[in-house]
Amino acid sequence: MDKHDGRDAGTIRLDDPWYDALAVGWGEGGETVPARPDAAGRTGPGAADIYLEVQRSAAFQEVRGRYRRFVVPATAGFLLWYVAYVAAATTAPGMMARPVFGPVNVALLAGLGQFLSTFLLTWAYARHARLRRDRAALDLRWTVFEQERDRERTGAREEGR
Repeated sequence: MDKHDGRDAGTIRLDDPWYDALAVGWGEGGETVPARPDAAGRTGPGAADIYLEVQRSAAFQEVRGRYRRFVVPATAGFLLWYVAYVAAATTAPGMMARPVFGPVNVALLAGLGQFLSTFLLTWAYARHARLRRDRAALDLRWTVFEQERDRERTGAREEGR
């Protein structure tokens, strides 16, 4: 998608694949649009077929793999760190009450470390998504958008016959 300059810089293009107005109702039990038959009586790919094709594609699997390779270890590491903090607080209160400097003790530093690690993990996730997944996901979304647009154009042409 190109960057807009001028008076329309803040508006959303309706042909933008990130614009989700057409996605309202997805997953809510709404009706699916059946595939339209072409002039020879064959049905072209419907929206569900397009999405299943994209889901089976190597590009989609690569994006999902990149996501899992980051999220699974990050989640496991964070949960391990959290459980260690809770376990230390309940099983070793003497260690957690040990003063580090002034009124600051080990428990307070570990608790603040929980907040710090949450912020660091959020930053790392956003950076990973921006550098490793966003471009590929946008390319996939454009592919789906173009396939749907071609399907709609083909259906409109056939209705006009």
